[in-house]
Amino acid sequence: MSLESESGLAGDALPGVLSESLHAELVAFRRDLHMHPELGNQEFRTTAAIKERLEKAGLRPRVLATGTGLVCDIGVKEGERPDVPVLALRADIDALPIPDTKADCPYRSTVPDRAHACGHDMHTTIVLGTGLVLADLHEKGLLTRPVRLIFQPAEEVLPGGALGAIEDGVLNGVGRILAVHCDPRVDAGRVGLRHGPITSACDRLEVLLDGPGGHTARPHLTTDLVTAAARVAVDVPALIARRVDTRVGLALTWGRIESGHAPNVVPQHAELSGTVRCLDLEAWRQAPDIVHAAIDEVATMHRAKSEINYVRGVPPVVNDKGSAELLRRAMAARRGRDAVESTEQSLGGEDFSWYLEHVPGAMARLGVRRPGERTVRDLHQGDFDADEHAITVGVEMFTAAVCLDRMPDVEE
Repeated sequence: MSLESESGLAGDALPGVLSESLHAELVAFRRDLHMHPELGNQEFRTTAAIKERLEKAGLRPRVLATGTGLVCDIGVKEGERPDVPVLALRADIDALPIPDTKADCPYRSTVPDRAHACGHDMHTTIVLGTGLVLADLHEKGLLTRPVRLIFQPAEEVLPGGALGAIEDGVLNGVGRILAVHCDPRVDAGRVGLRHGPITSACDRLEVLLDGPGGHTARPHLTTDLVTAAARVAVDVPALIARRVDTRVGLALTWGRIESGHAPNVVPQHAELSGTVRCLDLEAWRQAPDIVHAAIDEVATMHRAKSEINYVRGVPPVVNDKGSAELLRRAMAARRGRDAVESTEQSLGGEDFSWYLEHVPGAMARLGVRRPGERTVRDLHQGDFDADEHAITVGVEMFTAAVCLDRMPDVEE
């Protein structure tokens, strides 16, 4: 079926194209955020900047109860409930606790050990820009459905700021929710999409091991705690891999091991911490019991006492087929069908998944790599940066999605 027959408009006739002047303003806005990154639940400056710009456009944003983050409706009269379900667009606004290592960059972070190294400044700017374009369409009588902008704090803080935003009512009246996430492996001008899970579940694990301690000349008289920690580090991931179907991708990876202070002293304490990741939602629900049992088994074998702190993170982001198809059609309308590519399920976690526990929705991987660039500036690295052409791509994809959306589903 052609885009014309699906939407009643040719792709290039859909309203919501970004002007050069607004693109320039959004680039400046993004660079300002990039220079002033704020950690989760501390995004006061970021919240104020978004609020000021939305109010300048005649909108009425509401700061979330947590004190950071905002929600803003377009096409909904104050105090009234919309006649049709709201289409929500979500952005995350927090940064990471790592240094910005980009050299000779005029918008490098000005805050020590803080950086927008995951692209949240891009996500925020895109949803802001979409809101400004849609506000203008609403003024002209061209907005066909109500839209909600969600600027969510603390995505990087487990179990994610999405839970607080949901508790604050951001999903009330929402029928579908959409988001993007920067992908440095995909060229700017393109997006990656898939039906079903697009990210994985991610939990945090901390293990404390204890023993009586002793002299390294007599390890047989005590608990050899360093060996016990080493066996937990090696054997527990192997045990877990053999106690679930390998297709669910349940994996434990350690990020820190610490024990001891002297070469001739058997220590009394050891600590390990890492992450548990899982491709499958049902296996994720079973993961704490499986991990606990494996750790207890190995620790007991080596006469070590174990204390386990299993911190629940986020479930996988599972794209609803209709919502993913809406994003595909929207991107095809703006950039052509070849601008959409299939993407794999990532082992990264994203708290956008919590919204999808309540309403259907989808996340697209937004290409931010400069075409022709061979070096991949990976996420959560201090030198991460994005091609700012992706701002226009994201805004125009979202505005096209608003124009093309037909609740409750999108036809093939």
